Amino acid sequence: MSTLQTINDVPVLMCGAEGEVIAGEREALDCIGDASYQGAEWVVIPVERLDEAFFRLSTRVAGEIIQKFVQYRMGVVVLGDISRHTVDSAALRDFVRECNRGRQTWFLADVEELRGRLTGAGA
Repeated sequence: MSTLQTINDVPVLMCGAEGEVIAGEREALDCIGDASYQGAEWVVIPVERLDEAFFRLSTRVAGEIIQKFVQYRMGVVVLGDISRHTVDSAALRDFVRECNRGRQTWFLADVEELRGRLTGAGA
């Protein structure tokens, strides 16, 4: 179940931890469509909702999903602890670091970190 919330005057679609696994472009487009319909500027996806292949960059799943959000000008947040994935992958650590420097895709630990990012210049 997804809910629309306003965080620091920014409409955010918060996807529930339970639901369809986001494994590719089709599911990403479903999220984007739902978010657009509800007037959201950002979609927050809990780590639990992402297919394990997302965290293996060689599969290109992360790139395909994130590219859809970029194409539709919708911000996306991967929310939760991804340390079990980054501990073994320097490439994923670098990818996360680069995403977090930008204004489109963030990997954040919790909602408090999201609130901080959506304050002022982060939005």
